[in-house]
Formats: sequence, C-alpha cells, structure tokens
Amino acid sequence: MGMFVNPDNSAFQVALNSEIYVDKSGLIKYTNKVLNTLQGYICNSRPRRFGKSVTANMLTAYYSRGCNSEAMFADLEISKSTDFKKHLNQYDVIHLDIQWCMEPAGGSEQVVPYISERTIEELKEYYPDDLPVETKSLPEALSQINALTGKKFIIIIDEWDVLIRDEASNAKAQEDYINFLRGMFKGTEPTKYIQLAYLTGILPIKKEKTQSALNNFDEFTMLSPSRLAPYIGFTEEEVMLRGEFRSYWSETASYDAIVPLINMNYDGLKTAIIEMLSGAEVRVNTATFKNDTINIKSKDDVLTYMIHLGYLGYNQKLKTAFVPNEEIRQELTTAVESKPWNELLKFQQDSENLMDSTLDMDGVAVALQIE
Repeated sequence: MGMFVNPDNSAFQVALNSEIYVDKSGLIKYTNKVLNTLQGYICNSRPRRFGKSVTANMLTAYYSRGCNSEAMFADLEISKSTDFKKHLNQYDVIHLDIQWCMEPAGGSEQVVPYISERTIEELKEYYPDDLPVETKSLPEALSQINALTGKKFIIIIDEWDVLIRDEASNAKAQEDYINFLRGMFKGTEPTKYIQLAYLTGILPIKKEKTQSALNNFDEFTMLSPSRLAPYIGFTEEEVMLRGEFRSYWSETASYDAIVPLINMNYDGLKTAIIEMLSGAEVRVNTATFKNDTINIKSKDDVLTYMIHLGYLGYNQKLKTAFVPNEEIRQELTTAVESKPWNELLKFQQDSENLMDSTLDMDGVAVALQIE
C-alpha cells in the first residue's frame, strides 16, 4: 500500500461516513465491462464540486489490491452485480491527484518528474526484481513490468487538467505534461499494460490543432455525458445539506474565471448573453474550442468553456446554449457588472417584468439597439 501505487480505501471511507452519501457505485458496472478493451480509456469531465474526486476514490477503493473493501461495498448497488467479487481489490492501481502534486513537486514544471520518481519508487517495492535501477520513465517502467510479469495496471488521474487550466501560459509545463500523458496512454505499447484508464477534470482532453492529444479516450462531458450521466453530479438533498440556500456558483473558483471571459466581448458574445438572460437559447459551435484557456479566440470558444464550467446548459440535439436556472442567471448578471455594458444592465433592470411575459426577438433587437 502506497501513496500513489495501490492506495488504501480511506479516502472513499470519508465519503461513506458523511451525513449524505449518494450511491454512485453503478459506475463500476460499466468500468468492469470495459476492462482490458479499447473502451477502457475514459475521461469524465464536469464542473467543480460535481463529485468527480469521490468517484475516482470509489474506483480506487474497489480495484486496488492495497486494501480489502468488500464490507465497504456490501450495501451499495455494485454488490448486486454478478462480477462484483471477480474484480474486487484484484488490480495494481496507480492513483494520481495532479492538483495535490503541484505543491510537493515544487511547481508545475516539476510535476512530471515528481510523479515519475515517486511512483517508480513505490513500484519497486512490489516488483523489486523487474525494474532496472536506471529506469526514470513511468511509461517505460509499466512496460517493463508487463513484459516480465504480464501484469496490467489501472490508472486513475484526478484533476488531470489542472496544468492545462492553471498553467495556461506555461508552454513548457504543458508540453512536458501532454508528452507524459501520451507516453502513458497513446499507441500500441500502453494497450499491453493498461487495464483501465480513468481521468477526471473540468476540461475534456486538450486538442492540438483539430485533433485530441489523446484521441483514444472516450470522453463524457457536459456536452455529451452519455451513459455516465447518472454517476457524476449532485442532488437537491446534497445542495440543501445545511437546510439553507447558498449560491453554489459564486463560491467556486470558476466564478472568477468567467468575468474576464465575458469582458473579452468577442463579436456576438454580448448579443448571445443578452438573449440567454432573456430566456432564449443561442447556437454554439463547440468544435472550435481547443479545451484550454489560452486559445480562446471567439464567442463560441467562450460559450463552450462556460458550458464546461457549468454556467451554461447545452442542448445536444439543437446544439444550443442556455441559462439553466434563475440562480445562474443572477450570477451571470453579477459577473457582467464589472464592465459598463449599459444596454445589458438596463435590459436586466427590466428583466423581471420581461420574464413574466413572452419576450420575442423584436424585444431583444430593441434592447440591442440601445447605445
């Protein structure tokens, strides 16, 4: 049992001990199904506080052979599955929290060397005769172990995108990190030593030009949550845990990120926000967004990023964005107050009356003509 290799189940136990725990173990039925297949590469991206880390901890507790979790899962949904015990605590698991690694690594440019060195040290405790002393590359270490023992690994990376989001201007740190991920997961060799790869983050996998840096991953996002939708998110009971209503959105770090995005005021962005605040849906081309913040260059990029942050909903069939509820409408109004958009603010002063009536596009057009 190590910090990165074959962790124990204590992190998931904390979630089970909490006043409210919503059973998401049905996800394991899906991950069991895709073990050791080409579909076993999963990136599940959602906004902050959507339970991504709890789910990653759950998978670690279930698969890691560094613990015994049968009693922990006995009353959860997955225990009813026919293959529940077949996969329970049977695998070598490597669990990395990239956000946490930033501080002990000594900065973003040291994250990859830190992860590689510490993980290889722990692997040598399990496979002392299978790793040469000179091995410095983690992908190479996993490949060497597989070649000599036939063992495959489950890799779980939480907050995979923190270097993409928080170090957007550090090209070297991003390049080193993307190359590390490629080495871990891309190509023929990783299929030999990967049993399952599960990444969580706010952003989907970073795109380079028009291609994903890791195009072998199945992505489950705010744009297309697909079959994993029930296993990431929160309930009304969780929101009202203290019996009081507070804004979720303004208390997350992503709130500060949307203000400069809105103030970029790309052509058409102002119009789109006014229309959505009035209750309309607007078309958005999500394909242009490169899944990082340094390459935001258009209205569509801003709207797509806001969808991933959870500030806008997305209609997959109509390919439109919209303000999903009154709480977010108020938060967006607050966010834009930092810039003197006189027409937007004037429009918002009358919004309560307008929302009670049918606001057609002529009304929006009049609002947009105010200069």
